[in-house]
Amino acid sequence: MFRKLAKVINLVDTPNERKVHSGTVPLVGGLSIFVVVFSYLYVFPNTLSHSYIYLCCAGFLLLIGVWDDLKDLSFKLRLLIQALMSLIMMINADLILIDLGSLFGPSDVSIPFLGYLLTFIAVIGAINAFNMVDGIDGLLGGMATVTFGAMSVLFLMSGHTQLLSFSFVIVIATIPYILMNVGVPFGQRFKVFMGDAGSTVIGFSIVWMLIEGSQGETRSFSAVTGLWIAAIPIMDALSTIIRRIKKGQSPFMPDREHLHHIIMRLGLSSRQALLTICFIALLFATVGVVAEFIGVPNYVMFWSFVVINLVYFYIMSRIWRVTVKIRKYFGITTKLNKKQ
Repeated sequence: MFRKLAKVINLVDTPNERKVHSGTVPLVGGLSIFVVVFSYLYVFPNTLSHSYIYLCCAGFLLLIGVWDDLKDLSFKLRLLIQALMSLIMMINADLILIDLGSLFGPSDVSIPFLGYLLTFIAVIGAINAFNMVDGIDGLLGGMATVTFGAMSVLFLMSGHTQLLSFSFVIVIATIPYILMNVGVPFGQRFKVFMGDAGSTVIGFSIVWMLIEGSQGETRSFSAVTGLWIAAIPIMDALSTIIRRIKKGQSPFMPDREHLHHIIMRLGLSSRQALLTICFIALLFATVGVVAEFIGVPNYVMFWSFVVINLVYFYIMSRIWRVTVKIRKYFGITTKLNKKQ
């Protein structure tokens, strides 16, 4: 239904110097997913502690995302709107990152005032991290499925069936998008893209659920576990933003230095890169879930994640020299595919 509407209102992605695909592709993946998710939440409002506030915030972000897909809004306006939604979430839904667990040692860390700033950073960061990862067919949907799937397991383990159902609904609603995005089973004729509307609301929904699940007396998991179940988007975004700032570039300027670009430069196809990255993300998420289940101290998980990020940044800052050597050694001549 939305594919037909998209063509009427020109809500489509067209090929350019950065995007190579056949013809115009409707940007309705996110719109389709969240119309279903919002409908579920409207029928079952007790699923979240503040369902209607979530619906208002996420719904507004969805509309702004559709507008962005149509008119290409400036990143400053998008950031302003994202900041406003984070304030509404904190003030009206009382979702604030205050309890960080035993982050730096055996004692628990609580930051009642700095929690507002940290939450603000988390919301903006999550939205843009999941937007940045949307570079090849199926990747954003795969990352969202891994993260929400891991949260579903954590909510199941803690007995929070309402939050479990909401996470599971998003996973179920995302699967048809992934199939159409990668052309299964109907082929490229029915291809759709997520669009900024989808990536924005996915990032916001993830950070909302992570905060709701990790805060309060009846929390389902520790805050640091959230880093592990969303590891790839976080690591890739941090590394990319730091590299851009070091070069004197805007952190929101698109480039070709994301993880999927690097993997494809090594000669893998788009589909192989998708499976590789999803597998790595699943490994990280599994480590986070298992650590939560067996009670690994928060500070061990936090500092392990910091070390992994430092190693990742070190490798990525030198990755072009590494890939040249690898390509030369294995005789790889395939050119890096552009964003699809």
